[in-house]
Amino acid sequence: MNILLIGSGGREHALAWRLSQSPSCEKLFASPGNPGIAECAECVAINVTEHAAVVAFCKEQDISFVVVGPEAPLVDGLGDSLRAAGIKVFGPNANAAVLEGSKGFVKDLCARENIPTAAYARHKDKAAVLADLARFGLPVVIKADGLAAGKGVIIAETEKEARDAIEHMFGGGFGDAGAEVVIEEFMTGEEVSFFAISDGQNVVPFGSAQDHKRVGDGDTGPNTGGMGAYSPAPVFTPALEAEVMERIIQPTVAAMARDGRPYSGVFFAGLMLTDQGPKLIEYNCRFGDPECQVLMMRFEGDLAALLLAAASEGGLAGAARPTLSDGYALTVVMAAKGYPDTPEKGGAIGIGVIGDARIFHAGTASNNGQLVANGGRVLNVTARGATVTEAQELAYAAVDAIDFPTGFCRRDIGWREVAREKAAG
Repeated sequence: MNILLIGSGGREHALAWRLSQSPSCEKLFASPGNPGIAECAECVAINVTEHAAVVAFCKEQDISFVVVGPEAPLVDGLGDSLRAAGIKVFGPNANAAVLEGSKGFVKDLCARENIPTAAYARHKDKAAVLADLARFGLPVVIKADGLAAGKGVIIAETEKEARDAIEHMFGGGFGDAGAEVVIEEFMTGEEVSFFAISDGQNVVPFGSAQDHKRVGDGDTGPNTGGMGAYSPAPVFTPALEAEVMERIIQPTVAAMARDGRPYSGVFFAGLMLTDQGPKLIEYNCRFGDPECQVLMMRFEGDLAALLLAAASEGGLAGAARPTLSDGYALTVVMAAKGYPDTPEKGGAIGIGVIGDARIFHAGTASNNGQLVANGGRVLNVTARGATVTEAQELAYAAVDAIDFPTGFCRRDIGWREVAREKAAG
């Protein structure tokens, strides 16, 4: 079958790389793609906000399956438009993508279904949020309700930081996403990303990862879209996975189906492993970035066939859980200086000998044959190893073989598990 992949980041490069290896994939298109994706797919320019144009392209190129990488087109209803035209889609319809499109919706669902999560309140009035601060104490979590490119969550350590965050959101700092604000209890524990694939009725686990959100070493500085990740996360044991499936994922699938919002696609559950057990931080309706990169490095099998099964109602019935390789994968994000605020674009990139590591392009462009930075997060340098320590060493060896003077990266991706491996001898 011919497949169209929507997106242009590192997540989509990882998906394109795996999809292009699928026996069931005859030809892969990507829109808009990037220079890395162009190595394994035909990149085409389609305005994905014009759904009719996407449908027309699919008809012209005999494309029967569309994989949507980023969240915005899903929240915008691209999946609905494609399904209405008889084209199968990996990714939920808009009424199910609200799991990412509205943090308040998720919190209300958790409250109804007794899904473990942090205490919360949601407000559309700035004065009401400010008045609620004392009830939650410090630190406190302030979230823009809508989509904010992974940056609409602020952990306020002081009352001033909390008030500034609230002012910023209601002042239009995140556009319409901040028209409503969710205030949450701060949870302590270790954070884990967990993934599962659903066809709207059935759901199968797809592995775990641990992301590194803060921009600086030692988890310092502002939150970002993610500066690196490794998979699996050993702290997320099989017992914890079973508990999360039973208490969080499966009740969500059932509730969404019961409410006429069947969820077809990938569940990305951000979890906090607390003293009271795992609790849901938030849902995303797409593969994580950079978690997708390490998951795709470990995935074994026909990715296109798996995602197509999820795109068919009941298609995962009786399906075996996806196979991921033993060992670990680790990715280091190389970002442009100035990220996450105002990244410096246009910096030249030279790639040397990187061994068995793989580079996924996240924010690159080609300028007269020269690879240049064209975004905040630019490259995902990814390696596999028998241990996290080995994968980390191989990834950073590849990082050091890249000439990117206007770029930077964290030098401690995987630090928690590396420390545990050293302690275990």
